[in-house]
Amino acid sequence: MDRKLAAILAADVVGYSAMMERDEAGTHERVRADHKELFEPTVARHHGTIFKLMGDGLLAEFSSVVEAMECAVSLQRGLAERNASLPKDQRVEVRIGVNLGEVIVEGDDRFGEGVNIAARLEQLAEPGGIWVSAKVAREVEKKLAFGFQSMGLQRVKNIAEPVEAYRVTIGGKAKPRRASRSRSRLPVVASFLVLVLAVTAVLAWWQFYGTKRDMGQGGIPTVAVLPFKNMSGDPKLEYFSDGMTDNLISMLAGVTELKVLSRSSTFVYKDKPTDVRRIGQELNAAYVIEGSIWKETDRVRITAQLIDARTGENLWAEKFDRSGSNPLVIQDEAIERIIGTLGGQRGKMYDIEYKKVWEKDTPDLEEYDFFL
Repeated sequence: MDRKLAAILAADVVGYSAMMERDEAGTHERVRADHKELFEPTVARHHGTIFKLMGDGLLAEFSSVVEAMECAVSLQRGLAERNASLPKDQRVEVRIGVNLGEVIVEGDDRFGEGVNIAARLEQLAEPGGIWVSAKVAREVEKKLAFGFQSMGLQRVKNIAEPVEAYRVTIGGKAKPRRASRSRSRLPVVASFLVLVLAVTAVLAWWQFYGTKRDMGQGGIPTVAVLPFKNMSGDPKLEYFSDGMTDNLISMLAGVTELKVLSRSSTFVYKDKPTDVRRIGQELNAAYVIEGSIWKETDRVRITAQLIDARTGENLWAEKFDRSGSNPLVIQDEAIERIIGTLGGQRGKMYDIEYKKVWEKDTPDLEEYDFFL
């Protein structure tokens, strides 16, 4: 296999499926125009090559990581200018990830971890944002005008080791990647910080991964999504509530910080009076998500709540009121809201697990010695 070092840029349109659902022809034309008038010429101007096109995204290769970063920033600025004159529901926003790594060359295509990490960083980025790997930040931080804000180690799908990620701040300086130094105090301060971080990491690892109670395997919380209840009394609405449950399970399964039980495991509880704590024991689940759907004319109310399966405590609840005639759009909006609130390393469940770790007793020296 031919291999080489390259900077890979991954870009993807935010909310493409929902946009296509609302206005298929208009969305297709706008994305196509952005590609032809902005993405292709901008990538070419920075001496890059687009080697893969998806319906709502692309992958591009650059021999220079500096030009890859300049291209990413130019793309976001160009899109912002094009969107300024458009209504909000017609704006095309993208997420961008950039990585520097070794890729496998196969004809006009590129493969390997160098490509995969760029794609995962793009998925972490916010709409209109750019996330990069530590390699990229180190290479370009002193060569370009914009800044980099550390987002810490990120665990991403199908990548064994956590990825150190940085968010690009285009408008103004970001938090510095390295703290300001005092030569006389640097060795002492650095040694102290290393010691504190090492002890903190050991304790957190032990508490979080050292126990599997109510967690499932590998220290990852197990979540059971119970069938959403049809509260309207209309049998025709069963398809909507079942579809809501199925789609939520599928979307949660893509969150790397969670282990989600399958549909076949939870649909046996449909239309049955159940005790959440008993379900947690039977399914070995740490959390249970349940909800209900109520409809009147064209107005739909969806409620969802997160419950601690061990104690039965309600940890989070919210209702979503939507109006419209397209059930898929209503489902997508509610599910995206739930996933955005609960999932990810800044989500509700991660925050709950983090608090659980620090509320537990400190491990003794024998446990610490075993860990070392």
